[in-house]
Amino acid sequence: MRKKITPVTVVLVLLAAGSAFAADNIVEITLEGNAAAVGNVQTNLNFIWTLIAAALVFFMQAGFAMVESGFTRAKSACNIMMKNLLDFSMGSIAFWAIGFGIMFGTTRTGWFGTTDFFLSGWTGPDGDQWILAFWMFQCVFAATAATIVSGAVAERTKFTGYLVYSAVVCAFIYPVFGSWAWGSLLNGNGWLEAKGFIDFAGSTVVHSIGGWCALAGAIVLGPRKGKYGPRGEVRAIPGHNIPMAAIGVFILWFGWFGFNPGSTTTGDTSIAMIFVNTNLSAAAGVLSAMLVSWLMFKKPDIGMSLNGALAGLVGITAGCANVTPSSAIIIGLISGVLVVLSVVTIDRMHIDDPVGAVSVHGVCGAWGTLAAGLFNMEGVTAAIITTQLIGIAAAFVWAFGTAFILFKVISMTIGLRVSEEDELLGVDIVEHGAHAYNDFQTMN
Repeated sequence: MRKKITPVTVVLVLLAAGSAFAADNIVEITLEGNAAAVGNVQTNLNFIWTLIAAALVFFMQAGFAMVESGFTRAKSACNIMMKNLLDFSMGSIAFWAIGFGIMFGTTRTGWFGTTDFFLSGWTGPDGDQWILAFWMFQCVFAATAATIVSGAVAERTKFTGYLVYSAVVCAFIYPVFGSWAWGSLLNGNGWLEAKGFIDFAGSTVVHSIGGWCALAGAIVLGPRKGKYGPRGEVRAIPGHNIPMAAIGVFILWFGWFGFNPGSTTTGDTSIAMIFVNTNLSAAAGVLSAMLVSWLMFKKPDIGMSLNGALAGLVGITAGCANVTPSSAIIIGLISGVLVVLSVVTIDRMHIDDPVGAVSVHGVCGAWGTLAAGLFNMEGVTAAIITTQLIGIAAAFVWAFGTAFILFKVISMTIGLRVSEEDELLGVDIVEHGAHAYNDFQTMN
């Protein structure tokens, strides 16, 4: 007689089989094994967070493109989009080949690295993969430093000259100073970093370097035609699409949540305060820039308010990990005031910066670096402030000096500025044979 197989019988058989299998395959649980497992999870999380942050910073390229295009005239929109596309593309290759090695390669002098060119530190799939994640995060930073200049030299620059500049900044100018301040993040040991220089995410390393290069470019190029009257009076040249510029600022604000918190390269609880500080400083920058522009121009100016957000973001970038949220608000408020006063002052100096890049990134980057020392949670000393001032000065001398020479050389060789006739016609059609808004008439 065949026995009836019940569900209970099946369960008992499976349990017996499982017990026998477990007896033959005993896994010993130890403290060391648990620690290794936890460490492996943390390592994977660090990779994921760093690459997500890199993606957020890359998205900032779209923000820069929209801000710069919106703040300038329609006849220059294609050119600005091309410049933002190419400075990231050329910058990535230049940073891979040369810049990364200069910035993070092994150094014995404290001035620049001499290894890891062409990403040679990566030994293949069986080696340590961290260098790839770290390279990607640092690559988007290098591109940010390069693209800052695009807005300051807008509407009158030859495309070929701009390509040369972008490659040199990502391969040399930015990485050399970066090695001074951040070299030990991989293999180096920069002289400025050794002094205790505080710049957690790059108020000076990224933004001031880009801002001072922008200043050099604007000076060498000279102002756009029509920017100043016969008696030297400042004439506003309104941007063609303020809503586009506003969306660009929101994208940049969003991307900054990768820029600052991502600089931990660690997925842990420390990113919470950095998120909060980043947001509060930006919000405070908007409020103070709006109020100052309201007092100065009798209306709350949209352009100044948008730049106030960027000023607050740049200002908190250096100290986002070592100041309190209350201090972040103060830093943002001062950044917003500074950006308005700086834009007006630079305009009156006959330096034509169509988007305020020098004020946002150069001036507020310097302020943010000083503020990181002034509001340091672990205490403020004369030594800290002195080191911060040395770093600010070194960044200006290096970036402005090398960029000024670079722009002069480009101007005397392949040419930097388009002709007056081409400028009036528009760099879009002259340089690219295209119109950003076909079937619409654009006004010069």
